[in-house]
Amino acid sequence: MKIALYQAQTGIDPQANITALVDAVETAANGGAGMVFTPEMSGLLDADRARAAAHLKAEADDPTLEAVRSAAKARGIWVHIGSLALLAEDGSGRFVNRGFLIDDEGNIRARYDKIHLFDVDLPTGESWRESAAYAGGTQAVAAETPLGLMGLSICYDLRFPDLYRALTDAGAILLSIPAAFTVPTGEAHWHVLMRARAIEAGVFVIAAAQSGRHEDGRQTYGRSLVVDPWGKILLDMGQEPGIGFVDVDIEEVEKVRSRLPAVRHRRKIGEVEIA
Repeated sequence: MKIALYQAQTGIDPQANITALVDAVETAANGGAGMVFTPEMSGLLDADRARAAAHLKAEADDPTLEAVRSAAKARGIWVHIGSLALLAEDGSGRFVNRGFLIDDEGNIRARYDKIHLFDVDLPTGESWRESAAYAGGTQAVAAETPLGLMGLSICYDLRFPDLYRALTDAGAILLSIPAAFTVPTGEAHWHVLMRARAIEAGVFVIAAAQSGRHEDGRQTYGRSLVVDPWGKILLDMGQEPGIGFVDVDIEEVEKVRSRLPAVRHRRKIGEVEIA
């Protein structure tokens, strides 16, 4: 099956971002893709949280989600929206970082709220406190797609292999890891961690990413990837925004797992004995 990845340079104007997303869905469909993947924060990327808050809606009222659902139905293509920033439904005034799986009829098949929040101080001086505004998710999610069972995750989740073990123990044969990686962390860790997640479970990893310098001043790493179950990089989109295509042969999962059955060899580990 041919899939497409949308490498975005999302900005602070929601309507411009909607137009770009719908164009990406149409381009993917015109290129013969059965499914298209978009990055984390596809609807709005703005470090100024007060300015961003003026645009954020609850899921039921979000115009970006509605536009992408309509485009998916009109073009007959599945879409994984890597994530959107939304208002939490609990009335707390906090935000959620939520991904969506949308089928070719425009129906929402699955939702996932980012579990691990990015609270870091980088050597470059960048400081991020996602938990200051966002509520973290609590539930791992996998969903059926035309390619098979797919585990959902978002960006910083990449660093927590227990999540991916839970997803692949549940039967996931591909993992979607949309992201808005910083440049210093991307240069150090992006490729090695993405390949590790694919290799350790013998699965496909699909990682649509934000790229370049954004309107809010931040710079993201780009290099959207598709990695096969052996750890081979099938697609690396570099740094330019745009659409990338790749053919995914899901039978490779069983071929790799039959040669190197690490998933079957997993054992539950009890408490560590300190000698």
